Amino acid sequence: MTLALAQIALSETEVESNLKQLETWARDLDALMARLAPRFKRAELRERVKESVQGLLSAAERKNSWQIAEQLGKPTPYGMQHLLGRAQWSADLVRDDVQAYVTEALGDQEAVFVIDETGFLKKGEPSAGVQPQYSGTGNGIENCQIGVFLGYAAAAGYTLIDRTLYLPQPWLDEPERCAQAGIPQETAFATQPMLAQRLLERAFAAGMPGRWVTGDEVYGRDAGLRQWLEARHQADVLTTGSKQKVGRDALSMSIKELAVS
Repeated sequence: MTLALAQIALSETEVESNLKQLETWARDLDALMARLAPRFKRAELRERVKESVQGLLSAAERKNSWQIAEQLGKPTPYGMQHLLGRAQWSADLVRDDVQAYVTEALGDQEAVFVIDETGFLKKGEPSAGVQPQYSGTGNGIENCQIGVFLGYAAAAGYTLIDRTLYLPQPWLDEPERCAQAGIPQETAFATQPMLAQRLLERAFAAGMPGRWVTGDEVYGRDAGLRQWLEARHQADVLTTGSKQKVGRDALSMSIKELAVS
């Protein structure tokens, strides 16, 4: 009987703790939404943004407009689709606000900037940048889009802080197709490491603190990115292949040669 009472008391304590945690999260979400509010002119749109974030944090298996709307008890996904496809607001300005928020909440001089790409599998062809290409998500060549992302990992937590879409050269060779997909006419080809450098440049310009940059071989084998980091005296840990040469001119050696020297 004593054990049963102790278990009940423990359960009540857990419930109370969970409720307090939920209240804290709700207050933090309201504070974040208040911070982002100036980026969205209409009250209805601001409410839709909050609902979208709630949906992304929910247990919905797939975070698309249909499932987010269903998770929130909405009869249709039209409001979410309007927010993402037709409403007028700047994702880049919201990104700037998020980076400032992350700096305040997680900022750490010992933090790590993590660069990586991921694939978004697609069945059709209209989505910007979609084509058969390698995707770790699909474990091989798949019809997909590729996004390059920048993460921020600190002692207090970790999160994504920036993103950009990789556009293969064949897409940019078809101006009409680009126009239909909403790709600006002046867009020029950039490799994934070049895109990663742009993400890092923005984070550094925003004053985000951090000690290290890390990434896999897609970025480690790119001499331009490595030299740019070196010129900034930015510490990095980037994966490279054993045949990759490091150093310059006559001092250049492969990783394999360097390891046995």
